[in-house]
Amino acid sequence: MAFDIEMIKKVYANFSSRVDAARKVVGRPLTLSEKILYTHLWDGNANKAFIRGTDYVDFAPDRVAMQDATAQMALLQFMQAGRPQVAVPSTVHCDHLITAKDGAAIDLPHANTESKEVFDFLASVSNKYGIGFWKPGAGIIHQVVLENYAFPGGMMIGTDSHTVNAGGLGMVAIGVGGADACDVMAGLPWELKFPKLIGVKLTGKLNGWTSAKDVILKVAGILTVKGGTGAIVEYFGDGAENLSCTGKGTICNMGAEVGATTSTFGYDESMERYLRATNRADVADEANKIKEHLTGDAEVYAEPEKYFDQLIEINLDELEPYLNGPFTPDLATPISQMKEVAAANGWPLKVEWGLIGSCTNSSYEDLSRAASIAKQAIDKGLTTKAEFGINPGSEQVRYTANRDGLLGTFENLNATIFTNACGPCIGMWDRVGAEKAEKNTIVHSFNRNFAKRADGNPNTYAFVTSPEIVAAIAIAGNLGFNPLTDTLTNDKGEQVKLDPPVGDELPVKGYAVEDAGFQAPAIDGSGVQVLVSPTSHRLQLLDPFTPWEGTDLKGLKLLIKAKGKCTTDHISMAGPWLKFRGHLDNISNNMLIGAVNYFNDKTDNVKNELTGEYGPVPATQRAYKAAGLGSVVVGDENYGEGSSREHAAMEPRHLGVRAVLVKSFARIHETNLKKQGMLGLTFADKNDYDKIREDDTLDIIGLTTFTPNVPLQIVLHHADGTSETIFVNHSYNAQQIEWFKAGGALNIIRREAAARL
Repeated sequence: MAFDIEMIKKVYANFSSRVDAARKVVGRPLTLSEKILYTHLWDGNANKAFIRGTDYVDFAPDRVAMQDATAQMALLQFMQAGRPQVAVPSTVHCDHLITAKDGAAIDLPHANTESKEVFDFLASVSNKYGIGFWKPGAGIIHQVVLENYAFPGGMMIGTDSHTVNAGGLGMVAIGVGGADACDVMAGLPWELKFPKLIGVKLTGKLNGWTSAKDVILKVAGILTVKGGTGAIVEYFGDGAENLSCTGKGTICNMGAEVGATTSTFGYDESMERYLRATNRADVADEANKIKEHLTGDAEVYAEPEKYFDQLIEINLDELEPYLNGPFTPDLATPISQMKEVAAANGWPLKVEWGLIGSCTNSSYEDLSRAASIAKQAIDKGLTTKAEFGINPGSEQVRYTANRDGLLGTFENLNATIFTNACGPCIGMWDRVGAEKAEKNTIVHSFNRNFAKRADGNPNTYAFVTSPEIVAAIAIAGNLGFNPLTDTLTNDKGEQVKLDPPVGDELPVKGYAVEDAGFQAPAIDGSGVQVLVSPTSHRLQLLDPFTPWEGTDLKGLKLLIKAKGKCTTDHISMAGPWLKFRGHLDNISNNMLIGAVNYFNDKTDNVKNELTGEYGPVPATQRAYKAAGLGSVVVGDENYGEGSSREHAAMEPRHLGVRAVLVKSFARIHETNLKKQGMLGLTFADKNDYDKIREDDTLDIIGLTTFTPNVPLQIVLHHADGTSETIFVNHSYNAQQIEWFKAGGALNIIRREAAARL
């Protein structure tokens, strides 16, 4: 039986009538995305049609999911909300704080010792406030959510950008910062700008070496890392119905890499099969009662160009495998062209590591298809030329895959089986030799490949591909190897060719597990004590941020003018810094250390205007804060892309940065800045980015009449005594302006909680 089945039944009980109400006010057939959005309005039935990309709308998500790195800050905030329990079903998943090094048998016990304080804190907070807790080793949050909580037609938010994975089971699942999660857990509405819609029509059927991963790798090449910003990507067509449920999850998962709000598929037989296989027949039975509402209306898919803002068509019969990268997940190269493209660009052809896993590709089907390649290699006298590592997605997947011999096959090919956790995908990889910063190539089935992300080495060229292609290239040891056409030399000196992968969509013998790793909360948590040591270097209770002083902001220093790509990894690195995710002051020592300074092309090296000397970004900002001076961060396009980590907004706020001024924002990061009482501004004329000089002092004018849709002005005072004024835009609505004035959304929640007492 499913978790929270009564909540799911309640959602379905209202679904039909709410869809009907939405059709009436919109006046036309609806896409699946619109159905889910309109059935989750905070006010109930729709009474107006919302303008895509324009209207801010309050929603009522069905559930919240948090991973251990982001849950710390989310729950530290929730502890001040004044509620005895969470208002909606919520879960915490311990998957980020486990370093991959020697294999699960050694790595997991080490993590349980090293991060015991944090795990105990998360377990006790979960126990107190009615939150389901998934212990370290239970699995990667998004795989566990897909197996246990996702349901067709539902809406959920999660404190991780890859929450969108649940779209594989027909949800609208959206990554957010911890402050958004805090709102929903506190029983408040969740605000989102009504998304635009991108339709992807899939025809045909995958064959040979091509997998679901190749669909999203191709889409990423089409849309680029910001092409989906502010939009939901909705997949449909006979090709969509031919995909497995976990394959759909893979596609939705990596939709985060094109900036999409989320991605989703309509309910179909593959989803029903997956629900029943994962012991949720009751959910499937309920979904079947309203299945006509759990997909887009027939008229939409018959003439999709009328209903979507953008339309993409992909024929799965003709799709070939892709490798995307290096250093960005949207640089898409068909495998047939990789040898030539790599040579032309000077990418190292020798592959050092092949890694399978992450929340994107760690399902039973993924492992079974990759294991079929591994078994072939053993049978044909081949060994791996690259090192090989596997991260199963959950304990249920690991246990089942081990029972069925898949993990044994990998081990026979000398693979290391890491913990059921994120590991190398998020930089939690103690890779031997990475500190030498040597130029090298790795291939993996993850979702992101930004510089330094996997192993901290800026010279690691990482390429994203499917698990089966990872296995083939790990065996060949060569980035230019194309298993569709090329042969390999075996131990007898013979030329052998790998056959296309085969695998099971679902385990033939069914899923099995002894201990999935779930810990239910106390029915009454009022007596549970949550202790945070005042001397802890891992955890720190939060102090309220200071409200706006009621004046324009003048005399601000330029902290850094970031050049080019500046993701949340650049703003707040993961890897070894994850240990400080519950301690705002300590983790603030990584603020913007990965951003490239426009004025000297160096990282973590900016000019201190008080001393004239160059030094680390956090230390420079701490000096400004000590002197009572605010500052401004300037950035380029799609600033803050990547992870949902709100630390990238909280650290500048904590250290006294007052505004972030960029050419354009990634959606989640812009929202996180607003939630923390920061000013997120964009150049009205992007060419004004070039006017910012290293020694500038900035004034932000117009805050005393801060109003939606009215630009602000920034006066640039140059060191030569001249000044110039530029216009900057913002997307703040009336409620978000109140967050700014209050010093952050949490201060408003605190105020309301105090009023209730």
